[in-house]
Amino acid sequence: MMAGQLMQSVFGKKEDPGEGVEFWNSPERAGWLMKQGEYIKTWRRRWFVLKDGKIFWFKDERVSRSSVPRGVIPVKECLTIKGAEDAINKPHAFELSTVQDTFFFIADSDKEKEDWINAVGRSIVRRSRSVTEREVLDY
Repeated sequence: MMAGQLMQSVFGKKEDPGEGVEFWNSPERAGWLMKQGEYIKTWRRRWFVLKDGKIFWFKDERVSRSSVPRGVIPVKECLTIKGAEDAINKPHAFELSTVQDTFFFIADSDKEKEDWINAVGRSIVRRSRSVTEREVLDY
């Protein structure tokens, strides 16, 4: 896939994966996580980037302007993020749930897991606040 092409988001909508987000520049959080494949349920190590209300993932950590994300989860679609060691019986695991799906991730350590949960949680709160403020201003 070439940069600028439309890709399928995790919610089936065709969209520009970057949508103007400079995911290569000063991310809010970035690092390696294990993620289950969407169709083949094997665990794969991917480089994740949280930036401007979107979670992107890539095959490797050398992310640049021309990089094309393997996928994107809009934070505005996220309902909860929490530890999931018991749910999938793996250490350092956490889950991110949306109306449509639940995604499981495995971090390299408990600290990494907590840092991701906190960073995404803050982003969820920021997005919900901005929606609420806009709704109030519309009246």
